[in-house]
Amino acid sequence: MTTKPLVNKERPRVTKTRRPTRGGPITQFAFMRSPGAEHDYEVGDTVEVFCDHEKANDRIRGWLKGIVVQVDSKMVAVQFRTNVYLTDGWMVPDRILWYPVTSEHIRPLGTQKKLGNKEILEY
Repeated sequence: MTTKPLVNKERPRVTKTRRPTRGGPITQFAFMRSPGAEHDYEVGDTVEVFCDHEKANDRIRGWLKGIVVQVDSKMVAVQFRTNVYLTDGWMVPDRILWYPVTSEHIRPLGTQKKLGNKEILEY
């Protein structure tokens, strides 16, 4: 048997370009608000919210005054002084409800006089 001698062939080296590391310059992203946003809410604003709440020991669904306690790019948190309920009947213990910024169920206080009474139909 004849054996072939081992030949050490070098592979051609492939040079890679270095990618920038994570510590490099930070790129800026431009974010836009949704085109339907009519109002800019800020913490401390007084707003009206269409929700289930107590009035004279009865549960009713209607507009209730509250205070904005937190705002982010998509949601607004509103806190109330009376008990509020979820649509399935559960009472919210901290009296805070979250609404999308573009929701039709939240409006700045006093807009009912400008827009007229906007009734929301129950389905």
